Amino acid sequence: MDFKITFTKTVSKRAGSGFTLIELLFSIGVTSLAMAAVATFFLFSTHGFATLFNYVDLDDVNRVAMDQLTRDVRQANSVDSYTVDPITNTTNSVTLIDSDGLPLSYTYDRTARSLTRTKSGVSKVVLTECDRLAFMLGQRNPVGGSYDIYPAATAATAKVINVSWMCSRKIFGIKEDTESVQTARIVIRKQGT
Repeated sequence: MDFKITFTKTVSKRAGSGFTLIELLFSIGVTSLAMAAVATFFLFSTHGFATLFNYVDLDDVNRVAMDQLTRDVRQANSVDSYTVDPITNTTNSVTLIDSDGLPLSYTYDRTARSLTRTKSGVSKVVLTECDRLAFMLGQRNPVGGSYDIYPAATAATAKVINVSWMCSRKIFGIKEDTESVQTARIVIRKQGT
């Protein structure tokens, strides 16, 4: 008896060939969608991290500036003078008589977007990237039935300084408010009632 090996399975012409055009286009489409999703996620997460970093950095800068301003106002003897910006009609500069009897001033420059502290001829920028800043001088006694205070008629009657500002930065070329409004009501402690 002779045995002969025969193949019952027929060999297809496709067994040795590559992808068809439709399979290739489908795989390129799926890969493109996946890459677009990854790129979109990357862009949004990068923007989120940059915004978060700016928020934390501005918060630190604002805290340091507010601490310096609060310390100076509380230790001052009195308010010497103030100036009002004619364009915004808000007080943008306050000069105090410091505890050593020398003038100490805080001046907001709207065009430079900065707050500068000046004492004995030495100036130091304590706040940058500030979009708006306003001082409001008031008396110590509150308006009846509220937490508001009476506005000071002159620098000599000013015993309380309200300050508020707002800062922002550009993130990827777009200006975004990455810090909320900072406000404080600071009472001059050394001045009589």
